[in-house]
Amino acid sequence: MQGWSSRASGRDDVRFAMEPVTPGTVYFAPPNYHLLVDAGLPVDAGPQLALSTDDPVNHSRPSIDVLFDSAAEVYREHLLGIILTGANEDGAAGLAAVHDAGGLTVAQTPGTAQSSAMILSALERRPVDLVLDLEGIAKLLNGMCASEPRGRT
Repeated sequence: MQGWSSRASGRDDVRFAMEPVTPGTVYFAPPNYHLLVDAGLPVDAGPQLALSTDDPVNHSRPSIDVLFDSAAEVYREHLLGIILTGANEDGAAGLAAVHDAGGLTVAQTPGTAQSSAMILSALERRPVDLVLDLEGIAKLLNGMCASEPRGRT
């Protein structure tokens, strides 16, 4: 699946899975695959992305819960989880895992979402650190890119 990035996006900094995690790179889960973060072996090799064809979770493959759960295990308090618009509860358990690991959790303001079911499910399951509209999320991400990432304090 490597090499599809330039055809799919026209950008060299956007890639598909099956490679070590590289800072400043956006990754997409290919259709019908779960995307997971693995600690990597040997340990000093750093985190890697893996694909899985395990059963769908919350009727979804790829599943946000699977990605967030695995990323929380690897990155713990250094992880940022964001839930945006969605029509089912996929992502709620994963965002709770990010919260429980000490990561920063963000949800889109439900009233600004095209479909708020995913966001409301996440908010009912566990408190989030920030509820922001899309402009606020963009400002947060831009600010974080300009400084050292931090976990919840």
